[in-house]
Amino acid sequence: MKVGRIAVIGAGTMGNGIAGQAAMSGYEVILNDVDDERIAYGFEMIDRTWSKGLQRGKATQDDIDKARGRLLSTADISAAIQQADLIIEAVPERMELKQKLFQVFETHAPKTAILGSNTSSLSIDDIAQPVTDPSRVVGMHFFNPVAASKLVELVRGSQTSDEVIDASREVAERMGKQCIVVRNSPGFATSRLGITLGNEAMRMFQESVASAEDIDKAMVLGYKHPIGPLALTDLVGLDVRLAITEHLYEQFGTDTFKAPAVLREKVAQGKLGKKTGEGFYVYG
Repeated sequence: MKVGRIAVIGAGTMGNGIAGQAAMSGYEVILNDVDDERIAYGFEMIDRTWSKGLQRGKATQDDIDKARGRLLSTADISAAIQQADLIIEAVPERMELKQKLFQVFETHAPKTAILGSNTSSLSIDDIAQPVTDPSRVVGMHFFNPVAASKLVELVRGSQTSDEVIDASREVAERMGKQCIVVRNSPGFATSRLGITLGNEAMRMFQESVASAEDIDKAMVLGYKHPIGPLALTDLVGLDVRLAITEHLYEQFGTDTFKAPAVLREKVAQGKLGKKTGEGFYVYG
């Protein structure tokens, strides 16, 4: 099971990151979103990422030129997926939206295509419900920023085949990532652990145990985390974190996953983190 052509559905932060990294790694890529404006935004973000790579010596201009030649786009989803070997959806974390997409994949994609989801917490088995052959459905959870992050969490559904896991791993490794394979379980490994730490950090912040800077410094210097839990929440997006923790609370029912009041307040105020200029920190 070889992958040569990848379709990425969703040109937002994660989608454009996955598409850009895949094109830079030698894959033929087609990026899809609902309209040309969103696709143009995705291409702008890809160009910014590639420019940073050029400045830092991670890529040459020739690398970028070749990658750009491998990257196409369309707002027509059926055209985007009709010749894909691998489809990766990177749309918002709403089950009904993802299931609707997988119904489109079932109808228009090749029956041999691997169907991947970048979900960070939703059930792969539930996402796969519209698909006749769920053995080809896999979670491919990338991390932001995709170009710099080293991990891809491969999520094995109850019927995901070994061949699909192996092919997905090969794609991720060609993109410069290391993989972990986890069983389909709420929050998988990374979100379940990350939300646990992030929620406790937020509760400490709202209780004035310490400043955001000092809470983060405790984990960076004391536990060698590359980034503190509150800065990471800002990077991921407070709205995204809220959606994940609400889902996990629904699944587990424990206070560990109950959304902290400060998280709800900031989301209601539109303070969603780095993408809006303010979250637990203020950005220039």
